Amino acid sequence: MVHIYIFVSMNCSSKLGQSYLFFLLILIFSSCRQGTKPDVNAIQLNVKIERFDQDLYSRKSKDVRETDVILQSKYGAFYEDFLHRMVGNDNYSNEQILSTLFQDQAYEDLSQETDSVFASLEDVEADLNESFKYIKHYYPNIQVPRFIAFISGFAVQTPIGDDYMGIGLDMFLGKESKFYRAIVGSVPMYLSRRFTPQYIVPRVTETYAREELFLERDEDRTLLAKMIHNGKILYFMDQVLADQVPDSVKIGYTTKQLDWCNSFESEIWGYYLENNLLFETDYQKIQVFLGEGPFTPGLGEKNESAPKLGVWVGWQIVRKYMKENPNVTLQQLMGEKDPQKILQGSRYKPK
Repeated sequence: MVHIYIFVSMNCSSKLGQSYLFFLLILIFSSCRQGTKPDVNAIQLNVKIERFDQDLYSRKSKDVRETDVILQSKYGAFYEDFLHRMVGNDNYSNEQILSTLFQDQAYEDLSQETDSVFASLEDVEADLNESFKYIKHYYPNIQVPRFIAFISGFAVQTPIGDDYMGIGLDMFLGKESKFYRAIVGSVPMYLSRRFTPQYIVPRVTETYAREELFLERDEDRTLLAKMIHNGKILYFMDQVLADQVPDSVKIGYTTKQLDWCNSFESEIWGYYLENNLLFETDYQKIQVFLGEGPFTPGLGEKNESAPKLGVWVGWQIVRKYMKENPNVTLQQLMGEKDPQKILQGSRYKPK
């Protein structure tokens, strides 16, 4: 934010002087609030999230055949994906899967808790609406997906289909949910601690960016290429998410992990350079710097390091590149295919 200092003469008791000062103060505070994001108020958008979870649960005591017809008609491709790819498979009919689901006490318990946490999704809709306005500002021709909320027994979080984007509400219940303690064998706590409502919009935005807008290229096999690709995704999120969304939520760190990265940035970068890792293509060697985990092996004492450090450093490189090259647009950045150009243009040398 630019700081503006106003020196006002002591002899400003006239109404004109007071009005002028008031006007200047309004301008200053107004400019502070606006920040650097573009004005998207003129973009018409009305994001709604359809509650498949509620529609399904409301049919629990109804005729299964009739339920199948009704849900098939309303939800189409999502309904088929839900039954045969999320909670069941092609070995069973729609009616068999529905009957099994409705007889499952765990499904009933999960539905009730989901309803208690998400009685309304109005706040989520408002935040999604704002984020997709920014996305449409930069990419006017995008198709905003049909958003459908569901629960799948922790099978999937934000799936994308032919004409929808799903939001698995059971994977955003809050880190203290009793269900996450029960499934720690298959979903470790370092992942389920992020299963909170504040993560919905960032995860939906990230998935949409990765799966619909900026697919990773097969030829980008070096650690540097993957670092820059992930860094661009996170920088894109910087531009389209609300300013109130903290960096820790964007990348999925704890505050302590983010502080660790900031404190040891130069050592992390030095480690990559000393071990000649930037142009490494061996998947097993580089995945340790990109994948999820409680920490990054080989870095930090007493397992205090943050995970996926390649992703975080790639983010810092891209941010530095955009700072050093203010004339580069977001679209140009996301379309740039040469990771070395971004690294060199960033002048990234953390101290």
